[in-house]
Amino acid sequence: MTSIAEQQADSPSPDPYGALMEIARRPPITFTHGQGGLLWDSEGNRYLDFVQGWAVNCLGHCPTAVARALAEQSTRLLNCSPAYYSEPMTRYAEALTAAAGLDRVFFANSGAEANEGAIKLARKWGAKHRGGAYEIVTTVHGFHGRTLATMSASGKAVWDGLFEPKVAGFPKVPLNDLGAVEAVIGDKTVAIMLEPIQGESGVWPAEDDYLRSLRTLADERGLLLILDEIQTGMGRTGALFCFEHTGVLPDIMTLGKGIGAGTPLAALLAREAVCCFDPGDQGGTYNGNALMAAVGQAVLEQITAEGFLERVCEAGAVLRRGLESLSEKYGLSGVRGRGLLLALDLKPRADGFALVEKALAEGLLLNAPAPDALRFVPALNVSDAEIAEMLDMLDGLLKGP
Repeated sequence: MTSIAEQQADSPSPDPYGALMEIARRPPITFTHGQGGLLWDSEGNRYLDFVQGWAVNCLGHCPTAVARALAEQSTRLLNCSPAYYSEPMTRYAEALTAAAGLDRVFFANSGAEANEGAIKLARKWGAKHRGGAYEIVTTVHGFHGRTLATMSASGKAVWDGLFEPKVAGFPKVPLNDLGAVEAVIGDKTVAIMLEPIQGESGVWPAEDDYLRSLRTLADERGLLLILDEIQTGMGRTGALFCFEHTGVLPDIMTLGKGIGAGTPLAALLAREAVCCFDPGDQGGTYNGNALMAAVGQAVLEQITAEGFLERVCEAGAVLRRGLESLSEKYGLSGVRGRGLLLALDLKPRADGFALVEKALAEGLLLNAPAPDALRFVPALNVSDAEIAEMLDMLDGLLKGP
């Protein structure tokens, strides 16, 4: 066995861009500032951003409402510990649960942490009300985060064999296959958990009727329905929460990404009857801190302002029409998604990663969740002019040299 010093001697030279652990293939550019839909790097180059931190920056870069909330709250109270109430925490909790139609909320710092909490809550409920049932049915290609339990709940094949042994108790079924869900339900089953739209795997929507059927099935079998709205929530699909398109109210819902508009905030919401944590079961020293609660309140007020969600629907329709036009022009396989969470299916070209690299060189930030798809998650207040600019650039990229 070699020592750490010997291993280090054999390792490649340090990253010239700093001392960060290598957890992503970052391009050799450094961003310095952003505003709205635009970013600038240290060389002064301008970029049109249709990634927005993977749907995190729901109001674009450096929105005034968030900057104001941070500035004002930072002079009053940052964090008095979740062992105490703070005014921003309680105010925001009331507003968010009322908006969602759910009863209680646990604030967290990331979507993965919110999903981890949802898994814990479901297992605790199963221990109390279903004779120790703990299995949660999840979906093939689903994505719920990067903690050990949420990776185990996810259905990413590339994670098979990584960080073993995984957490047991997550039988997986294909999306939109009700029969497959029914087939794996047993005495140990406590819940069904899924994303209304699988964003990480390439923007694959759960069908509306399928979600309604899952709600009925969960009710009939005495199970919990958990919706992971980390990516679809907070206006991304044109409704405040994606479940509103179907009329299906979950027992547990998780939120992240856009909920903080670029700041570290997430939430786990649940019906009163499901809330069975005892003091000490769940926590976190930063969770529900006054600073992030003030930001969350400001973001919620922006998204629920008169006309905001209607504009998201309009922008989504403009973007979809433009992408459908390009799909037809270049013989691609169509567009899928909802609102401002859309994917362009690149088959038969399957060169998404190359397109992203070429787009970056042209000053456009795009995302390819798979080799045969591009995912579009711009700011919810993206303008028609920005959409037109992006489509024109994408047209040129698809056309090629």
